[in-house]
Amino acid sequence: MGRDLGSWLLHYVTQNVGVQGYDPVLGAFSPPLRLRVHLAAVAFLWAMLLYVWPVFGIPDVCGPWRLTISVWQAALVTIATYRFGLYVIHTVMPGVSDPGGPRPHKIQRQPVWKDCLHHLPSETTWTYLTAQDSHRRSAERFAGTGAALTGEPSGRDVWSEQPLSKSQVGANTKNRIDESAVQGMAWGGRQPGFNPAVNPNRSVFSIACYWCCSIAIVGVVSIILFCPQLILTRLLLFCGFSILSVTSAVASCDAPHRAQLIREYIASGKSPPSNQPAKDLDEAIRKATHFYSMLQTSDGHFSGDYGGPHFLMPGLIVVWYVMGQPSLMLNPAQTALMKHYLIVHQQADGGWGTHVESPSTMFGTTLSYVALRLLGMDAEEPVCQRGRAFIREQGGAVMTSSWAKLYLCILGCMEWDGHNSVPPELWLLPNWFPFHPSRMWCHARMVYLPMGYVYGARLKYDKAEEDPLVQALRRELYCEPYDSIEWMQTRHMVAPMDNYSPVAWMMKTVQNGLARYETWPMLQPFKNDVRKLGLAFCVDYMAAEDLQTNFIDIGPVNKVLNMLSAFHHAGNDLHHSTVMNHMIRVQDYLWVAEDGMKMKGYNGSQCWDTSFAIQAVFEAGLLDDFPELSNKVWTYLERCQILSTEVSQASPAFKYEAALYRRKFYRHISEGGWPFSTSAHGWPISDCTGEGLKGVLCMLKAKSVREGLEDGSLREISEVRLQKAANILLSYQNEDGGFPTYENNRGFGFYESLNPSEVFGDIMIDYSYVECSMASLTALADFHEDYPDHRTEEIVHAIEKGRDFLKDLQREDGSWYGSWACCL
Repeated sequence: MGRDLGSWLLHYVTQNVGVQGYDPVLGAFSPPLRLRVHLAAVAFLWAMLLYVWPVFGIPDVCGPWRLTISVWQAALVTIATYRFGLYVIHTVMPGVSDPGGPRPHKIQRQPVWKDCLHHLPSETTWTYLTAQDSHRRSAERFAGTGAALTGEPSGRDVWSEQPLSKSQVGANTKNRIDESAVQGMAWGGRQPGFNPAVNPNRSVFSIACYWCCSIAIVGVVSIILFCPQLILTRLLLFCGFSILSVTSAVASCDAPHRAQLIREYIASGKSPPSNQPAKDLDEAIRKATHFYSMLQTSDGHFSGDYGGPHFLMPGLIVVWYVMGQPSLMLNPAQTALMKHYLIVHQQADGGWGTHVESPSTMFGTTLSYVALRLLGMDAEEPVCQRGRAFIREQGGAVMTSSWAKLYLCILGCMEWDGHNSVPPELWLLPNWFPFHPSRMWCHARMVYLPMGYVYGARLKYDKAEEDPLVQALRRELYCEPYDSIEWMQTRHMVAPMDNYSPVAWMMKTVQNGLARYETWPMLQPFKNDVRKLGLAFCVDYMAAEDLQTNFIDIGPVNKVLNMLSAFHHAGNDLHHSTVMNHMIRVQDYLWVAEDGMKMKGYNGSQCWDTSFAIQAVFEAGLLDDFPELSNKVWTYLERCQILSTEVSQASPAFKYEAALYRRKFYRHISEGGWPFSTSAHGWPISDCTGEGLKGVLCMLKAKSVREGLEDGSLREISEVRLQKAANILLSYQNEDGGFPTYENNRGFGFYESLNPSEVFGDIMIDYSYVECSMASLTALADFHEDYPDHRTEEIVHAIEKGRDFLKDLQREDGSWYGSWACCL
């Protein structure tokens, strides 16, 4: 690159070294420190050789050269040992990121639902709102409370029980919308209503199976040839992704959402695509793009149902109940629709699955049953009778998994002695300690952070002992009297159906030791002192997470637990500003479909779906044929780049991008990346950044976008911003050449032996994934083609390392095993 030695050293230090010593963000020791350790090892071996030389009677034939020869011997021994270690690691031991094969204890049961058609209650008309409209509606709902929404509004999705405005209704009447045609397009030819026995989720699996293999094939071919212009293969890939996004959104048909968007599209004076069959492939692709354009939101993104897990909404309902059932968080219209959702997803055996495709589990059933009772359903209703019978058949709630037990302890339906210790003082360990919570995968880390606070504070519903519903649940959930249960003996109990990832003997040993730590009198003075410090750190860290994410938080589980922790820390003051700012963001996680109201697994997949959709349109050569669609996507992706707009940089989240805060709170670089959902969410991801960057690069080739940038109707995404995206991708690459999800792998393979969760596997560290690697590498290749002068050598080197990683992970039959896709 033509740099002199001084500038090269400066560049190396700023880009690769980071902080001296242990870097908690990268999860590694800095290169200079590692070099000093190696030199120390050489010096140690040298000294040992000098000591043992005379012991073995070796004559001093070297004379004055003896010192030099000893140094070379020591160096050779060190190098040989190091190389042998690498050989063992790479040829004998599987890489930590190798996903392995299917788990040996596959689930043999199959889910079964009653063949029954359900319809949404007609008492309430639900309206979908996005971006500024969603902010205005939330501001109206929380008027006078002091709650404030910060961060970019683009991409935010909420549902309101308030009907459409008069102007919208008037527009619909004026344009004489054929409602039957709207509903026909929204339902996609299916019978209106929701029948769980014929849930169309299953149609997603065949597409995902092919996607799982093609994703790595295209990535490897593109990287090996270093040619991003593999139009045919990329067209197939991106169209497959687009279909996957659409199909996953159709998992519940998403009829209410689609009907409203189609209705508004027609009301604006535009015509829907013809219902006549396409004559050829080109016309079919054009019609598909036309239909998809009807589903584009006003701010430019594509959204849809991102529900599925059954353990998310019950957690929110428990927290809502413990906080006094505030109507600002969940109002009667919402709780009625949540109850409907739980009812229609009950299976024939009386239980609920961990997710919509799962056979019944104690995890899903216990939480769903408790949620229905907290929502007001009588215990003698048939739904509750069947659910209670399922729980008791499995031995009662003592047999549910640890995450469910946590919510039962919070509610007062289980004693904290029945839950294994989650000591918040673990955060006080030095960062370099072999096991430190900061080394965990961020999703696990950010969930166990509030869990540690809740456990350490022994947080419990303050009215549990006098609440008749809680007392009734204590009788209903167990097979023996509540007061007779030896809670300490139930800590490791779990039903086989919940034991997907059995807790290893190592972790059980640790948990048994921590149980003594929690109860032995002689340890209590020490424990009480350090626990206060641990709780204080958790409060500080949770506050930082709330501000970094504009109170959305990384996911729904830590969202509700952070909110509960803030409520408890504020002295159960519901009107505290932090609590209010949490409650106003609860709506970001709720979604309405024909099966009711659910809690999404994230605050949406807006950026992810939109990035793939626009790449599919680009590969089909239709960007300029649909200029409005293209320009709106550009607008969304421009606003969605994290901490890159004036709105996001004016939010409290921006100050946490400073190195001091990132180091303190273990955050990777954020500015310049793209998220899975929205900019306000604040967590960039490697593959989302890669696909967002590729989406922007392909749109720069659209005539309508270029004209919009020239006349000022579209905001510019500067070259500096694109460089920051490429820089983030480079920073994500692990030492094995692969790319993780949110941040570099900071831990070790043995961390999985310390996984305390029975229902989730491989959650303890951030691995290198074939999917994330493909997206990141192809994005770097595309960027390098358009901007060849930016960090050229590093990008080429990163692609070479990534290619080797993908080749190493390829299986003998030529396939790749997907970790973020469905493998059948």
